[in-house]
Amino acid sequence: MATDVHISDAYITLGQLLKKLDLVSTGGQVKFFLAETAIIVNGEAENRRGKKLWPGDQVHIEGHGAVQITN
Repeated sequence: MATDVHISDAYITLGQLLKKLDLVSTGGQVKFFLAETAIIVNGEAENRRGKKLWPGDQVHIEGHGAVQITN
């Protein structure tokens, strides 16, 4: 079962999502987290911290589970 993450804007970036989930505390840590952790967005590997995530997107973070973006 995926964890729902509610956003109020049109989209959230992958880096912002990681901070919102408390997986990193600063934007500078995002780059290192992405280098060490496999992330799948809608079935495709992703490592860009600026990747826009829209409502309906499914994100799987290795070691942390699935996240569903909702508005």
